[in-house]
Amino acid sequence: MDSVDLDVLKRCDEWLDAGHRVLLVTVVKTWGSSPRPDGAMLAVRDDGLAAGSVSGGCIEDDIIERVRREGMHETRCDVVTYGVSADEARRFGLPCGGTIRLVLEPLTHESGVRALLREIEAGRLTARRLDLASGRATLRPANATEGLTFDGSLLATIHGPRYRMLVIGASQLSKYLAQIAIGLDYQVTICDPREEYTETWDVPGVALVRTMPDDTVQAMRLDERCAVVALTHDPKLDDLALMEALKSPAFYVGALGSRANNAKRRERLREFDLSDDEIARLHGPIGLYIGSRTPPEIAVSILAEITAVKNGVDPRRIASVAVAKAAIEQTPACDVSG
Repeated sequence: MDSVDLDVLKRCDEWLDAGHRVLLVTVVKTWGSSPRPDGAMLAVRDDGLAAGSVSGGCIEDDIIERVRREGMHETRCDVVTYGVSADEARRFGLPCGGTIRLVLEPLTHESGVRALLREIEAGRLTARRLDLASGRATLRPANATEGLTFDGSLLATIHGPRYRMLVIGASQLSKYLAQIAIGLDYQVTICDPREEYTETWDVPGVALVRTMPDDTVQAMRLDERCAVVALTHDPKLDDLALMEALKSPAFYVGALGSRANNAKRRERLREFDLSDDEIARLHGPIGLYIGSRTPPEIAVSILAEITAVKNGVDPRRIASVAVAKAAIEQTPACDVSG
């Protein structure tokens, strides 16, 4: 889950433990443009202190002001909608006449926030089911394909490990890639059995393992929230990782290298008995074309492609639009003077 929303849950637990009343606000549906996705959370303490975000500012201000003005007396969950009219959309900063629906949940120690945090910290993906009529919340294991559901009376939200990224190779490019990926909320693991590369590795917050790449892929038990990036240029390392990763549910598997080298790589992977469909999942050459030259720029191009795939956008569509735009810009203007 988003680290911002994880921080919201931690604040809720701290404030409840300190004896405060807490209102948990969750985005359950949006129409039109919205700064925050379904499942985004805001916590408001009884004195107006807040953590998190559901809209980017104006709606938060309205809820906080209401808590400060009226106090927090409600004990039942409620559903509110902002931005139904164009005037309200402008007032609450919702672009393009957007609309946002929120569930307001007064928390207690029985809301299960601490138990949910324990599951998240143990690395378990967890579904929280809230009955709005009773305010009772229950927890159960979830899978990576589940998302938020709300039918007006029952709200189910998914919480758990952030997206994970396995990078093969502890190179300079890997350092930039890892640093930016952490900012994008990935849990990053660098795998490189070569001592000459790992001795100088110094990126905080990144797990470094020196096991063989194929063993690492198997040990990580990749799921639909995982990305694998092979950056060593060494077939003995990259191909081993790719061989296992392409068989996994990982949402993204990519490898650095030219078109010619990636064509050769695909031929080698066929020798490992991978199917054509599995090999077709490989992104290579890796990254979106942005004219990148330096390691930081290449890292940005790689993460741009990974982000597109993660968000359900076909990188090939982006590339075709870019090519078409470049062609238009290079087309000479028509001479109509004659």
